[in-house]
Order: sequence, then C-alpha cells, then structure tokens
Amino acid sequence: MSAPGTATARAQPNIALVKYWGKRDEDLILPVAGSLSMTLDAFPTTTRVSVDPALDEDSFELNGAPAPAAARARTVRFLERVRELAGASARARVVSANEAPTGAGLASSAAGFAALALAASRAYGLDLDAPALSRLARRGSGSACRSIVDRYALWHAGTDDASSFAEAVPAPDMRLVIVTVDGSEKAVSSREGMRRTAATSPFYPAWAATTEQTLEEMVTACAAGDFEAIGQLTESHALRMHAVINASMPPVRYLAPASVAVFDAAASLRAAGVSAWATADAGPNVCVLTRPDDAAEVAAAVAPLGAVRTVGPGSGARLVDSAQPEAGQ
Repeated sequence: MSAPGTATARAQPNIALVKYWGKRDEDLILPVAGSLSMTLDAFPTTTRVSVDPALDEDSFELNGAPAPAAARARTVRFLERVRELAGASARARVVSANEAPTGAGLASSAAGFAALALAASRAYGLDLDAPALSRLARRGSGSACRSIVDRYALWHAGTDDASSFAEAVPAPDMRLVIVTVDGSEKAVSSREGMRRTAATSPFYPAWAATTEQTLEEMVTACAAGDFEAIGQLTESHALRMHAVINASMPPVRYLAPASVAVFDAAASLRAAGVSAWATADAGPNVCVLTRPDDAAEVAAAVAPLGAVRTVGPGSGARLVDSAQPEAGQ
C-alpha cells in the first residue's frame, strides 16, 4: 500500500444476458442468484479521485455539475468503505463523467462504480487483485462487479462477501445492437424496483429459483459456442425479469411501447433467418444480441425505432493514470 494520491480510471457498462434482479443482503449487496454479462466496448465512465487532507468533506462532480444528493450520498458511503480498507481518514474529490445516459437502463451505475472502485482504491494506496476489486465494486452497485471483468463476466452469487464476485468466462464473439428509445432517467430506480419486486411480486420466488438453472444453461452454451441457445436464453430471461417486475404492487413498468416494438423486430428478423434476440435491463432501452456478421442488417432493421449503436465485448475497468505524493508532502 502506497501513500494516498490521485488516480483516474475508466470502465464500461455491462449488459446482462442472465439478469441480476434482487438482493438477499442489502448491506453486502449479495444477489439472490448469479448472473452473466457482456462488458461493452462503448459508453465509458471516466472517474478521477483525488485524496486531499485539507477537505472537510467529500465532494462529487458528475457530468460537469455537482452530483444530486442521492448520488453523492452513495458515493460518500462507498468512499467510507475504501477508507476502512485503507486505514485512512482523509476526504476525497471525485470527478466523474458518463458517456451513457445516466439512470436510463444502460448500466451507467455499473460503469460508474467499477471506475470509482479502481480509482478510489488506487488513490488511497490500495493495490487490489481482480476478485477483491470486483467485491469492492459490488458494494457500490451490484452489477458493477461485472464491469471489472473483460468481455464476458460470471457473477457468483456466493454465500458471503468473500465468495460473491465476478470472473471471466469463455463465450463466442457477439454483438449487441443497442436501441435507445428514451435516454431520460427512469422514474423508479433499479434499487427501488428490486425492493418492490422482492416484497410484493408473487412470481419472485420462482424467479430466484429458475435464474440459477438458466445461469447453468447459459454458462454451458457460452462454453460450447452455441449461439442459438445463448440467444434463446437471453431473450427468455429478460422477458421473465420484466414479467416479475410488472407483477409488483404498485406495478413497475420499465418497457415502453417502443421497447416492445424492438422485441417484435427481433422476432421478425429471426423468422427471416437473421440471428436476433432482444434483451432489456431495468429501463426502456433494448439491446439486440446478434452474430457479428448479422449486426449491420439488424442495426438497419431497428434504426427506425430509436438511436442505434452496435457494440462488442470490451475491456474491464482499467487505470488511466495515478500519482502518489512525494515523500514529505
């Protein structure tokens, strides 16, 4: 462990092919079931953390402006966790920028806390290995543990803090055609949506049980390069998640009519012999999973439905730069 200083890190969002929805431990952010995702090669979050003993409190700037109170509170809680690990007390200045729409169901929080975990740990003098960094990121946002990992990540549900982390898994080369139908912040956050679903949806116990089975099938399909099975499992699991959410009381509905139109377009493409399976996280924006050779045709087909961007598997969180003060400073 070195002296506190400054570090800048960059991380990309991930899109889950087997979804994470629901916690069995709110404090440790342990999921009710494991999940599997693709880390994207687009929409990075870049975060700089500067430790400054002269500060009376932590500060957080997001996208060029002071962060909203709730976002700042989450960041401060996360920094307290880092300081606990580092045995430090000095406050920090955090400056972060998202290229993805914030809070719109495109995993901006995953990228944000993955970048924050790496930047803050280094700024406070910690040098964590990949599993430890994944566990740390999970404490900020569950899905952030997967954005630590390159390309395809399996998040082990685990039984405690030590056993719940993400690691890389083999999978074939794939593309996601992201259709942004609405870039505004969603009315119900993922955290609130998860709580409401777990507390009120009658389908929730079945969701938890069947997700582990789906995850086993997905890991097998990815290892075998069985693209058909990967696609079928991806779309089915997304629709199951939204069905469970829709059954909450009061109901939560993340998908919009335009979202459903993208799912319909994917079905039409499949009927025409094109690889296309739709998935959506907790928001209106939809990703269409496809083979690299079919990506251009899929993108052209869904272009009338929203802003389109084709992405592939990308790098996990990485350090952009870091600096520690000279001795005696």
